[in-house]
Amino acid sequence: MQNSHSSLIFFLALGIFGIITTEMGMIGVLPQVAQKFHIAPAEAGYLVSVFALIVAISGPFLTVLASGMNRKAVLLSAILMFAVSNVVYAYTSSFEVMLAFRIVPALFHPVFFSIALVTAASLVPPEKSGNAVTWVMAGITVGFAFGVPITSYFSTTISLEAAFLFGAIVSVIAFIGILLWLPSTPVKVRMSFGKQLNILRKPQLWLTILIVVMIFTAMSSVYSYFAEYLGEVTQMNGTWISVMLMIFGVTMIAGNFLFGYLLNKSMKVTVILFPLIYAVVYFFVYYWGSHVWPMAVIVFVWGAVHSGGLILSQALLMTDAKEAPEFGNSLFVSFSNVGITVGTWIGGLFISQLGAHQLIWSGIMLLLIAFILIMIKAAVIKPQVEKASMN
Repeated sequence: MQNSHSSLIFFLALGIFGIITTEMGMIGVLPQVAQKFHIAPAEAGYLVSVFALIVAISGPFLTVLASGMNRKAVLLSAILMFAVSNVVYAYTSSFEVMLAFRIVPALFHPVFFSIALVTAASLVPPEKSGNAVTWVMAGITVGFAFGVPITSYFSTTISLEAAFLFGAIVSVIAFIGILLWLPSTPVKVRMSFGKQLNILRKPQLWLTILIVVMIFTAMSSVYSYFAEYLGEVTQMNGTWISVMLMIFGVTMIAGNFLFGYLLNKSMKVTVILFPLIYAVVYFFVYYWGSHVWPMAVIVFVWGAVHSGGLILSQALLMTDAKEAPEFGNSLFVSFSNVGITVGTWIGGLFISQLGAHQLIWSGIMLLLIAFILIMIKAAVIKPQVEKASMN
């Protein structure tokens, strides 16, 4: 890969890293945000769920609209909004203002994500496009591994302002890199809106979307309150929680490779077993919740399994949306965020009504629903494939 292309792919990945740090970094600082504005943890959770809800609602439509625009202009506009929003988080004294500026970057999230992947693939020969996309996607897991825990660490050791300014600085560096390394890229050939939207006529796609939503709902109902759970139930302090977030993120990187391998070996078996494996992890989180060292051990496994949900969901959705990959990517971003929105709401409900320890049961119940949907898909799609092969 040429040096200029490698540099640009790095900055695109850094942009994704900044986006994940902005979106998910809020999870690691929710206790401090709740304390600053004198609100309940569940109310602070709106900062996570509102962001995800806006991405979910606007994602596919804004991506379709932006698909005909100059890619450089779109990418720069998007990453600039993330930088500005983080500065607002750092200095606002109003929870309502912070909530409003969760909406602004959320509108640009799926657009940057989808166009960054397409741009990376277009930089290299077709046979190397998968590798280029993989490197850009690495920004997600690295964001979980380092962006989220660094944000949490800064908030506890320096200040909440420093935590948000870290996200702003990352986005500014990505902005400068894209500005310098990416040439003006007007779209020469654009797939029509009709062709992109046509994939939504496939019934099996909607079943897959429902599965993706349920998987992310099950994961987010607990993970969105990761810091709250470790603080309230495990009695960990802010430094310990930051370390746990980093361990979780680092093992997510390992989980990427593991689940990538398993999906290549057998997508069907991996998809079927995933919710059951995750449910077992949740059982251990529940029963070891009040013990520091056992929880430290289970977080290693938890992070690796959690990453499987991302890879598995994206692979499932792109299999059914291969005719329009850019739109398919936006569907993944959008509906995964539907799951994050609903999951955060359900988790907040469990915490407020039943307490932090009982939060885990929300994830277990939702995983069982996901498993039932996966079995329905396996039962419905297989006869269809066999019928088609006979014809």
